[in-house]
Amino acid sequence: MDVRQTIGWNLRRIRVEKGLSQERLALEASIDRAYVGRVERGQENVTVSTLEALANALHAHVSEFFAEVEDGAKWPEALPSGRRPKSS
Repeated sequence: MDVRQTIGWNLRRIRVEKGLSQERLALEASIDRAYVGRVERGQENVTVSTLEALANALHAHVSEFFAEVEDGAKWPEALPSGRRPKSS
């Protein structure tokens, strides 16, 4: 796995753990949603400034994006589609 794929895998893992959609993360980080998707797929050479914006939006440290991914690790599951039910 190359560095772009490692960053993307960890970005998706952290985002899913926090329960944020790509759209919500993009909004919080002031980044285009499609760009977030490309970063997660390892298709973009992301800048340090963008990593910082993503980390801030996720309340995470930039170093978490570089965590080694174990061989055979399962791709983080997608969040359920659709809107969350309104709370009373």
